[in-house]
Formats: sequence, C-alpha cells, structure tokens
Amino acid sequence: MDGSRSGRDNFHPQVSRLSVTCSSSRSPSSPPYKDRTRKTVEALYAVHARRRGSLAVPTAKPAHSAFPDMDDSDKRDSEKKLHTRLRLWQFPDKYILEPIDGFADSYLSISRTDGSINLIGELLECSTTQSPKIHTIFGVVGILKLLLGAYLLVITECECVGSYLGHPIYKVSGMQILPCNHSLKSSSAEQKKMEAQFSELLNTAEGTSGLYFSYDVNLTLCLQRLHELGNESKLLPLWRQAEPRFLWNSYMLEALIDNKLDSYILPIIQGCYQNFQAAIGPKVVNVTLIARRCTRRTGTRMWRRGADTEGYVANFVESEQILQSNGFTASFVQVRGSMPFLWEQIVDLTYKPNFEIVRPEEASRVAERHFLDLSKKYGSVLAVDLVNTHGSEGRLSERFAKAMQTIQNDDIRYVHFDFHQICGHIHFERLSLLYNQIEDYLNKHGYFLLNEKGEKVAGQTGVVRTNCIDCLDRTNVTQSMIGRKMLENQLKQIEFFGADDLITTYPFFDAKFKILWANHGDEISIQYSGTPALKGDFVRHGKRTVQGILKDGWNALARYYLNNFIDGTKQDAIDLLQGHYIVSLSRDMSSPTKAGALETYTSFRLALTMVLSGLMFALMSLRQAQNDVRHLLLALVWAGLSLGMAVFVRAKGRLFTNRPRLFRSRH
Repeated sequence: MDGSRSGRDNFHPQVSRLSVTCSSSRSPSSPPYKDRTRKTVEALYAVHARRRGSLAVPTAKPAHSAFPDMDDSDKRDSEKKLHTRLRLWQFPDKYILEPIDGFADSYLSISRTDGSINLIGELLECSTTQSPKIHTIFGVVGILKLLLGAYLLVITECECVGSYLGHPIYKVSGMQILPCNHSLKSSSAEQKKMEAQFSELLNTAEGTSGLYFSYDVNLTLCLQRLHELGNESKLLPLWRQAEPRFLWNSYMLEALIDNKLDSYILPIIQGCYQNFQAAIGPKVVNVTLIARRCTRRTGTRMWRRGADTEGYVANFVESEQILQSNGFTASFVQVRGSMPFLWEQIVDLTYKPNFEIVRPEEASRVAERHFLDLSKKYGSVLAVDLVNTHGSEGRLSERFAKAMQTIQNDDIRYVHFDFHQICGHIHFERLSLLYNQIEDYLNKHGYFLLNEKGEKVAGQTGVVRTNCIDCLDRTNVTQSMIGRKMLENQLKQIEFFGADDLITTYPFFDAKFKILWANHGDEISIQYSGTPALKGDFVRHGKRTVQGILKDGWNALARYYLNNFIDGTKQDAIDLLQGHYIVSLSRDMSSPTKAGALETYTSFRLALTMVLSGLMFALMSLRQAQNDVRHLLLALVWAGLSLGMAVFVRAKGRLFTNRPRLFRSRH
C-alpha cells in the first residue's frame, strides 16, 4: 500500500448523504406518496446522469426511437458506462433487458429455455392477446447455471446510502431470481427433483444482506489502491479494475464477461457502508467506514472456520475508514480474519462445540502462506490475537503463536492480548494497554493522505490484522479503538483538531463515531453469524449496560439456534452463489440433500417431541400410581425411554443438526 503512481482522478469530498429507495415497480393503486417517491428517484438519476456526463436525463423512450444528434464518440463513451436502469420485458420464451438510462442501439436477450445470451437490434412485437410483464430493474447481478437450467439474478430495489469519492453508493434492498429452465419440461422426474432442490437454495440466497454497488467507482479497491491505478487501468470497465477477492458476484458474472457485455457487468461487494458528517465551528468533517468481505472462504460462523490449505481464512474483512475535511482526504485500512491454520468447530447441539485442530503439522505452512499473501497486498503486517490463553481457546492460541514463530519475515509481527483476562466483561477501557504495545507500529506505517490539490502526502505501508475466535465481537471493539486513535492523529495533522483535542472533547462527534463502528460491527456479524455483534453496547455507548448484557444473552441464544438448525442450508446457498460448488451433469447424480441411512430418519423436532411426551406420560403414570402400583412401573418405563432418547440425541448430536450437503471444506 506504499506505492504511488501519476495520473489520478480528482477526489471530491462527500457533500451530502442521500437516502432514496428505488422500487422496481408500482401498481396502479399505489398511494400518492409513491408518485412523489418515483419523482424523487427520477430526479436523483437525472443528477446522477449529469454527474456521469450523460447527454440526456434518463426517461422512458419509444422502443424504436432514433437519436440523430448522437455521434460515434458519444456512442463509444456510452458503451463504457454501466446501465443504471433497465426495463425488463418478460416474454414467454425470453427475457429482454432494455436500457432506459440513456442511448442504446441494442437490447440484451436471455433465453428462458437455457439462459443463452445475445444482443438484438429491436424489441419483439407484443401479441394482441397477451402482453409481456414489464418491470424496472437497477442492474444485473449475474447468471447462475444449475443442473438443467440457468437463473438470472437482477436488482429490483436499491437504496442510495451515500457516496464514495463523490459518486453515489447503492445498497441492494431487493433481488429477484428469474428462472431460465423451460428445458425441465422434457427432463426426468429425478432431474426435476434435483433441480428443484438447487433452486430452493437460490431462493434462500435472495435474502443475502449487505450488498453494495456503484455505477461509477470501484468499491472493491481502497482509496490508496484507487489512487495508484494507472491511466490505462482507469479507462477499463469497473469489473476489470476490481479486486477479485472482494467481488461478491464474480462467479455469476462469467456468462456476461464471456459475451463481452461490459455495460451490463455490475461489480457488487458484500460488507458494510456507514457515514456521518459533523461540524465543529465553521469546519465540517466527513467520516466514512466501508467493509469489504473476501469471497475466498466465505460462509457461516460454524461451517467456515480457520483457513484452507491455500491460506485463505474465514470471515476475512477489509475495513477502510475515510476522513474528508478541509480539502484533505485520509484513509486508514484494517483487516480481520480467522486464525490462519486448519481448525474447525462442528456443531453438535452443545452450546460451545469443541475446537478441533486439523492436520496440525501443516499449521506453519498455511500461516506463512496467508501472511506472505497479506504482505504482498498491504506491506508490513501486525497480527493482533485476542484469543484466551486458557481453556479450549488456549490450544488454538498456542498453535497460532507457534506457527508465527516459524515465519522468518521482519515485516510480519505477532502480538497476543488476552482480551477476556485483561478487560473482563466490562473494563474495555483497558484496551489502552494494547494500544501502548502497538502505537509505535501505527505511527511508523501511518495512513494514506491526499492534500487539497489531490497530491499524495503520505501512504499506509502496513496493516493491523485483528482476530478473536469469530472475528466479530472482541475484534470490532478493538478495531474501533484503533480507528479512533488514527482518526484523532489525522485530524491533528490536517489542523482540524488542536494538539490536545480528542474525539471525546466533542460529545456529539464522539456519539456519531461510536454509532458508526457499532453499526459496522453489527452488519458484519449478521452476515457471518446471523445476529448483531455482542459487546455492541460498549462500542455504541462507551460502556457496558444492563440492557446490552441482556441483548447479548438473547443474541447468543439466537446464534445457537441458527448455527445448529439453519446455517447448513445457508452455507449451501453461499457455496452455490460463489461457485465453490459447481453443478454439472458430469457429477454424481445423487441428490444434493441425500444423507446416510441413520441421518435420513433423524429429526431434532421429532426427538424433542418424543422426550417431552415420555416425560408427560411418566408424570401422568405417577399420578395414577397411588391407586395402582403398576402405574409406578409404567412411569419408570416412560421416564427411561425419555432419558434414553435424550442420551442418544446428546451422543449423536451432529446427526440432528442442519449441515451443508454440497461443498465440503478441503480439510
């Protein structure tokens, strides 16, 4: 992150935060406020078009309109831009996407039989007896091919949540999956059954949270890497500039890429976008926090732990904190990720399943591969390990420390900080002890800074990598502390703060900063564990509260339920979308949900019902025992059956959980 190249775009500070919901369609009976919302959206896109240099405000055009005032250079320039709005025509045999945000002399046609793609010069004539369904969409997520059909994923609703370097940023708030599988009509019953099971997983994926995109700027790159792009790279389509690790829909874009449909290829990241503005006297400070999740080992909390053999780790997230004020722009990047060796924690109905280290002899090699990859991308690396040194976590921490000792690289440093032992459950202010240990590293490797002229003043030459067990709760508290310290340093350097000023000096500014990081932690946690982050009350309010502790208890129970009974199916959906499991006719034709003989008949709900029923009958028999001693024996039988079932469920707990059926971890 310490390089610099000439030929950069002008970076403009964010002026305002937009908040508009873009709806895909409106029924004739919609209330009047819907019309006002639609007009607001039209105005937003008009501003957006002018900012991008479009020749006209996007409005609906007749299907065969000509634009005589558009010369060849305008047309070439238009082809480089992403379509911001499309009209989706659903004909019986095909889908047609009509760009309605500017000039286009062709339309994208997608077959509903097999998902094949081609460009056509004009729209089909509508039948007098049957009119096609028409919707407005805001981008194509991609096309996913399954066993016998393909599925088109489109954005039906989006919300403008703010801007990045002056360009609007949108959050996906509605996504629809359109089947292109008419070939199923001539398929066998078994093939239809398997395709239905796969398509059910896609329905689960429709609710994927934390998806963000921009039509104009590459969200997969941090500000420093954007600045380092050469002039030639900046002329490429956004998807070709993208960092592959953070391109969430890279696998689903392959069909569009193969057909060279650059104006339809919309890069999407999964993560988080948070922003606030605050004024201190006549000066205004703008702070943005962006998270980018890595797709290499993505998944759910219990089904994706540790690293794979290539060194990619679970829940790897790059968090970039951006400051814009007084004409200056500063960026500071941190990363988080699971401990980089092979380990797992398979759910088995216990509250805290045992940690298992897999192939411990490979720990050093995997860790070295992981950190060498990080150093290539970020420069120097400081690994901050927050895991306990005692109990079951202690074994993992010990293995991590030993693996780090074998890495012969002066640019890679390891620091252990037993978060729970030092801070307990309420004294998180003791994180200052950790800051004292790493302050020299932070000062040495600094942050990226541009002056009022857009010239590079300083670069970030190293990154802090933080981890706990989940890389969620303790990690977010620690990263927010580091982010706070670095923001204070930046504000002092640009003379926004005085030498003795702190963020806490300005309570309203302090409150907004806390909310920024609390929301950041919650969104990352929801994507990995299914619930908001624990310990979020400290990040949000600066102290532990009774309400926060009770909320943590509820979220912990929710995580238990999700981990044991929901996340297996969710993991399958993620693996399908990311291409970790590729459906093919050449694969074994067994059902994706086929299980072993015993597992086929195991059901936690049935087992729980039997246990509770046994206890109920035992109690009923005990009440009758005073009249007939034989009921006492019957009560013992029922109690024994209930206890036996409970023991069996406990011993075979893994069989009663919801487990992934598709892609299995390489270890």
